[in-house]
Amino acid sequence: MFGKDDLVDNLSRDLDRARTRRDALASEATTLTAQIAEIEARLSEEKNRRERDRVLAEIEAIKTRIAQAAGAFAPVVDGLSKAIAQASAVVPEARELKSFLVSVATEIDTVLDPLLRELDQRADAVRTGHAVLDLPSSASEAPIEPPKEAGDRLLRFPAWLSRDKETEKREAAETPRSTAA
Repeated sequence: MFGKDDLVDNLSRDLDRARTRRDALASEATTLTAQIAEIEARLSEEKNRRERDRVLAEIEAIKTRIAQAAGAFAPVVDGLSKAIAQASAVVPEARELKSFLVSVATEIDTVLDPLLRELDQRADAVRTGHAVLDLPSSASEAPIEPPKEAGDRLLRFPAWLSRDKETEKREAAETPRSTAA
């Protein structure tokens, strides 16, 4: 019987050690789970902070590009207005182009300030965490610089803004040309 008691005692001690080890592992698993949750929360917070920073940088880059483009636009409008004023002495209809150009410049000035204010409001919302915008990384384009020389940049209207061929044909048909010598 002596051997049987030792076996029971050994098994009881092994069981106690296994339970103690299990309890220690369970405690360690609980601790690790809490640490993982804390690290995940910090990681999520850092990702959100970086995304906010990226969006804020994008908004600032957009504002800078708008300011640079507006700064480049003003001298072009001024130079074009002066050239059109000179041309209107020869072609009176050029005054209409100058009037159109002035109205475009005025309209741009009118909408730029509200646009910049709206960008500032969106940036404030991102800073406070009320909004995170998903912006494409297009603000990293090269900044717009004003032309260095008069012939350095040619201003062209986009294709959708140009006259269509039918209008040109109609005007050509309406304008009589003398072929008599």
